[in-house]
Amino acid sequence: MTKPDLGKASMRSDRLAGKVALVTGAGNGIGRGCALMCARHGAQVMGSDLDARAAGETQALAAKEGLALSSVQPIDITAPGDVERMVQSTLKQFGRLDILINAGAWGAFEWIEKMDYEGHWRRTLAAELDSVFLVCKAAWPHLKASGAASIINFASANAHVALQGSPALAHCAGKGAVLAMTRQLAMEGAPHNVRANTISPALVVTAATRPVIEGNAQIREAARAKMMIRRFGQPEDIAWAAVYLASEEASWVTGADFPIDGGATAW
Repeated sequence: MTKPDLGKASMRSDRLAGKVALVTGAGNGIGRGCALMCARHGAQVMGSDLDARAAGETQALAAKEGLALSSVQPIDITAPGDVERMVQSTLKQFGRLDILINAGAWGAFEWIEKMDYEGHWRRTLAAELDSVFLVCKAAWPHLKASGAASIINFASANAHVALQGSPALAHCAGKGAVLAMTRQLAMEGAPHNVRANTISPALVVTAATRPVIEGNAQIREAARAKMMIRRFGQPEDIAWAAVYLASEEASWVTGADFPIDGGATAW
């Protein structure tokens, strides 16, 4: 199926005007897509990434479009000190925080027989789960102060279903935990008008997934066979959902999970 033309610079609005967004993992893939899309729709955006070069590339892309996108890097979102520096840099530059998009992550993909505890299991859970906790905790008082804040976390189709041929044990565990944690954040945030939702993508083409898609025919075809819309996702597919959840259009949406997956989890 032909990929649609998504996320063009000409497609802009003021849907997020007056809001400040912090986007982790903004150097690549879904994080980059969300950072650029939020800026296109009126938000002032602070991106962050561990990869300083990639973060700089995102800034350069934004500058070419004339977008308000700043960046702080390198930031290790598993390190509490770096996380606090990231949040404080956002507040220093913009004075507030209304939208938090936790797109940064890393995962080890190994079968259980080959998965080691420290380098694979614990590192994946730190990067996919601990990071979300650390960023949410550091941002929490400032999101409460917003009066109308939105947290967008990323679970996965793998939080709902297993994919034949994919050695994703730690990734499934981490993303399943993010799904559950976000429901709790929604409950704790509701009295303060802090909404929290998840997006659960299926396989999206990014720098991290492209080698798997191109080099592993078994996973590529298994993933495609699960989808009703038989193409892989693009970062912009996910970013459009993030803009909706960040906007006032979603003011009655919290504790929800949005499967942006081409129908992969629907059958």
